[in-house]
Amino acid sequence: MRLGLPVLALAVLGACSEAPPAPGPVETDVPAELRGSAGAASSITAESAIGTPMKDRVATIGVLNKRNNIAQDLTMKPGETRRIGEVIVALKSCERTAPWEMPQETGAFVQVFVQQRGTRREGEQPGFAKVFSGWLFRNSPSLNVVEHPIYDVWVKDCAMRFPGEEAPAPGERPPSAGTPRAAATPSPSASASPSPPASPSPAVAAPNEATD
Repeated sequence: MRLGLPVLALAVLGACSEAPPAPGPVETDVPAELRGSAGAASSITAESAIGTPMKDRVATIGVLNKRNNIAQDLTMKPGETRRIGEVIVALKSCERTAPWEMPQETGAFVQVFVQQRGTRREGEQPGFAKVFSGWLFRNSPSLNVVEHPIYDVWVKDCAMRFPGEEAPAPGERPPSAGTPRAAATPSPSASASPSPPASPSPAVAAPNEATD
């Protein structure tokens, strides 16, 4: 019986030490108390009207929890909001540079809200605070950074097409900013075919002069 108690205690401690699974992303809304401050994406360029409509673009946003070192990807369209545990990410717009412009870049206007544990009253859920609102850039992340001790958020892709770009094959992702596009290969019908050599015209004998 004495040996059974330590074994039981070890089993209980082992079960308690197992880390709970990380919560998955779920669709949500911006907290009601912060909807007035959510605003809309600013600094939208004229190129936003070119190519895929904003509502049909799909952005991939990375979220890292520094406590457990677990990173997750959020696939969102502009206007959608996702929640992972205590962090909420709202996507307002996403954009990438046109293929004919250099340097190539991909950006997304996001807002990040984090639940504040020390601000709740008895019987109430802890409130949220907005910790970031602005553009994030994939190739130049240092231009704007989400500064938070627990969560890191960054943009990974903005799926959209511009006029003249070929549609990706099934299962193939469209080229993102920073990836050089292959030069278009002219079709055989468009290439000029060599014209056949001109055949020499038959010789014509000169008429015989009339003799008197």
